Amino acid sequence: MSLPANRLISLDVFRGATIGAMVLVNNPGTWSAIYPPLEHAAWHGWTFTDTIFPFFIFIMGIAIPIALERRRVAGQAGFDLYLQLARRTAALFGLGLFLALFPFYNWMKGDWIQLGDMRIMGVLQRLALCFFFASVLFLWLRPRGLLIAAFALLFGYWGLMMWGGQGDLSPEGNFSGLIDRLVLGPHMWKGSPYYDPEGLLSTLPSIATCLFGVLTGQLIQSPKSNDAKVAEMLVWGFVLLTLGWMWGGVFPINKGIWTSSYALFMSGMAMCVLGVCYWLIDIKGSNWWTKPFVIFGVNALALFVGSGMLGRVLNMVPGSTGPDGKLISLKVTIYEGVFAPLASPMNASLLFAICFIGLWLFLMWLLYRKNIFIKV
Repeated sequence: MSLPANRLISLDVFRGATIGAMVLVNNPGTWSAIYPPLEHAAWHGWTFTDTIFPFFIFIMGIAIPIALERRRVAGQAGFDLYLQLARRTAALFGLGLFLALFPFYNWMKGDWIQLGDMRIMGVLQRLALCFFFASVLFLWLRPRGLLIAAFALLFGYWGLMMWGGQGDLSPEGNFSGLIDRLVLGPHMWKGSPYYDPEGLLSTLPSIATCLFGVLTGQLIQSPKSNDAKVAEMLVWGFVLLTLGWMWGGVFPINKGIWTSSYALFMSGMAMCVLGVCYWLIDIKGSNWWTKPFVIFGVNALALFVGSGMLGRVLNMVPGSTGPDGKLISLKVTIYEGVFAPLASPMNASLLFAICFIGLWLFLMWLLYRKNIFIKV
């Protein structure tokens, strides 16, 4: 299968850079030595790493009108289309559950991974829910309705967090985390006993992030001139950035609970980044540097799933035994044997991540040259 000739290269580049950054920050040589921009903010605030997931959700939103507009205009938004959306949602959600269980047996612990401890929510699960609800809203509403729906989700979430949690936005006391603990129980993210960063209630503002992407996709498909499209992306992006920053004064920017200010701020930033990419690549034709990002962008799902599987194998398969007889994972064995002697801990950890993503660039290039594009 080959790519269509009229494919939006800037969107592939933006998607590829985003998924590449996600793989990079998810796979350091050691979590104990990471440059601050490659870590999430401790709680309130944001870093480079905190831009990655909302960018990916925003990009997914852009693709929705590109994929569905023709069928909606042709009056084909019937049962078959909704069934197709539901199947894709289930496939994405199921892939997320598969990753949570893979590789099924933990050789480091000598035990099967237990269903009772499996995390239910996650990155792909949130993407699945955002895709489904944003697609349905796109089929039901015109642009003004989508904008109203996005802000209704943002203000509604703010109200729930302020009312339900009595304004407590701490990791321990926030209302989103309370819902996660009540509903998900032991199936939450293992990084905190108090909340899940891809939890249930915080999915609401992430759907709004996706809707801003949908609106941007509609702008791109409009008959306006390319220069006008870029100007609108930059202007509206700056407006959303400013509104998000101002809202952050009372509802702090926070990725862990996906606050409304965070959703707005990151949507504005994503819009500005895409506007620059669109102007530079699709209007000015500056393509000489884009190939690695296109290779990642056209197979983003395969890259995310494949790199996630390899990362879990490296952590759960023993590579050596320590002086005390304890097993040492294959990842630690490789890092300490190959990378740690080469540089300071932070640089060695970053070098491991760069080599990891270099391996995946080669693997994705093999798919690209064979015209293999994996989708669900």
